[in-house]
Amino acid sequence: MTTFLSILVLVFIFVAIWQMVKIFDLTQAGRATENNQVANDNDNRINGYLMIGFLIFIYVITIVCFVKWGDLPLMSNSASEHGPGIDNLMIISMIVIFFVQTITQFLLHYFAYKYKGEKGKKALFYADNNKLEAIWTIIPVIVLAGLIIQGLFTWTSIMNIDEDADPMVIELYAQQFNWKARYSGPDNALGKANVRLIDINRANELGVDESDPNAQDDVIVQELHLVVGQPVVIKMRSQDVLHSAYMPHFRAQMNCVPGMITQFGFTPTVTTAEMRETPEMKEKVANINKIRTEKSKALIAEGKDGLEPYEFDYLLLCNKICGTSHYNMQMKIIVETQEEYDEWMSQQKLFVDSLVKN
Repeated sequence: MTTFLSILVLVFIFVAIWQMVKIFDLTQAGRATENNQVANDNDNRINGYLMIGFLIFIYVITIVCFVKWGDLPLMSNSASEHGPGIDNLMIISMIVIFFVQTITQFLLHYFAYKYKGEKGKKALFYADNNKLEAIWTIIPVIVLAGLIIQGLFTWTSIMNIDEDADPMVIELYAQQFNWKARYSGPDNALGKANVRLIDINRANELGVDESDPNAQDDVIVQELHLVVGQPVVIKMRSQDVLHSAYMPHFRAQMNCVPGMITQFGFTPTVTTAEMRETPEMKEKVANINKIRTEKSKALIAEGKDGLEPYEFDYLLLCNKICGTSHYNMQMKIIVETQEEYDEWMSQQKLFVDSLVKN
């Protein structure tokens, strides 16, 4: 691999030098001769046809992608109240981008072909045209303003948490390379915490203030459980570097910044069990397990253990490259009924009970 990269770097250096030599030749306008032409009519004609060929390739590959992967499964499996709003904004943005890209790419490649260089031929151009400049300035401004305004309204509706709904308060604590969740307990108030209070000998890895009355009923776990239909406010801290709490199915993401608390609120609407039973998820799981079965056969043939069957779970991921094990920084999220949540919570230890006695 090192040899390959070295060769690749040398090739790029050679290409860069070659291009600089060509640029230098072009700057020698006073020495221009017939032999110094960048390309003759035949070369320009070939390049023109290649531009049309590349335009056709772009459109063909786009159609193929839509036919094979155009169902956009992630746009139809949101599991939070605000998810459909985010999806609608994304779909509108993609439609606008696709429309503009289709038109501009056609014009770019077509005009490159139509006005390909020919001896004695000069392309039609406008040195100044206020009407055209107004059109291609005003239209993008209106379209972008519409998208930005819709985005601001969507963001505001998400971030304005309704305190009257009595949301459940949970803390997400990020550290290289895992997550921990701290529940606020029956009083629904998190105890104070600071990284300076971390005491490994006492098993106080989150730096929770042991003297704070609100911390006595806190519960620290390594698996996030949420109640379907119950609003939740997630407060986020980071112990070391910048992380990003990303929950794709809930359309939720917020940076976890060392030295400060950030938060994001949402209401889960689909339980884990319900999501597993959707046709899209069943198809996805079946495809994944088909691949894992084939890989397991190869591993078993080598005398190794096969892969376990995949089962869908909501996940909390880190969406910032935070170090060598960033790819493995994830936590399972389980959305369940109130009864299932209460049963699970009854099995957890309170923070004060989990401390190691000195």
